[in-house]
Amino acid sequence: MRTVERTALVRDSALVWFASGVVGVSFGAIAVTGGLPVWVPVVMSLVVYAGSAQFSAVGVLLAGGGPVAAAATGLLLNTRTAAFSLAVADILGPGRVARLLGAHLVTDETVAFALAQPDPARRREAFWVSGLGLFAVWNTGVLAGALAGDALGDTGTYGLDAAFPAVLVALVLPALRESSAIRRSALLGAGLALAVIPAVPAGVPVLVALAGLVLHGDRRPA
Repeated sequence: MRTVERTALVRDSALVWFASGVVGVSFGAIAVTGGLPVWVPVVMSLVVYAGSAQFSAVGVLLAGGGPVAAAATGLLLNTRTAAFSLAVADILGPGRVARLLGAHLVTDETVAFALAQPDPARRREAFWVSGLGLFAVWNTGVLAGALAGDALGDTGTYGLDAAFPAVLVALVLPALRESSAIRRSALLGAGLALAVIPAVPAGVPVLVALAGLVLHGDRRPA
């Protein structure tokens, strides 16, 4: 890929990185001010690297739940990445090392950014550029937030929860415009997620939304 194209990918990824870093600061601060030692959110972010699942797991720990309950909660919320992995399996590159590292970088944002690209080569480049940058910025933000602790005050007053949804909407709009099947699936998934929000824990509506895929079907030629 030409340098100018790679520069454009970095530029386009920068907004996602910024949002990730800010939310990472919030996560680190919440974990430490809740009573966890600094190393817990830092190590979790390096090893688990699961965004919303990390927030949920820490919430369970701070509420008095044990490590097993926290791990089970995070695992449940992160099962959606199994479907994401199928979507990007062909663009990670050959070899077990690439697939192993790529699997660790699969997130809502990296998948959406990669699939928004027009051709396979650009999708692969976009996945790695956005994924590696996102991993670095998220972990840097978590460390900064954990070290800052109480100095940040109440991070919930900053409206950070709106950052990622806004970025994801911008990333998926091209696909929604181009495919009626994707639009049908997205509308059904969104409707189901909204319907169950009052009755289920945070993060579960995302899993329920995957049921919208039943309207997509397999439209590849035989």
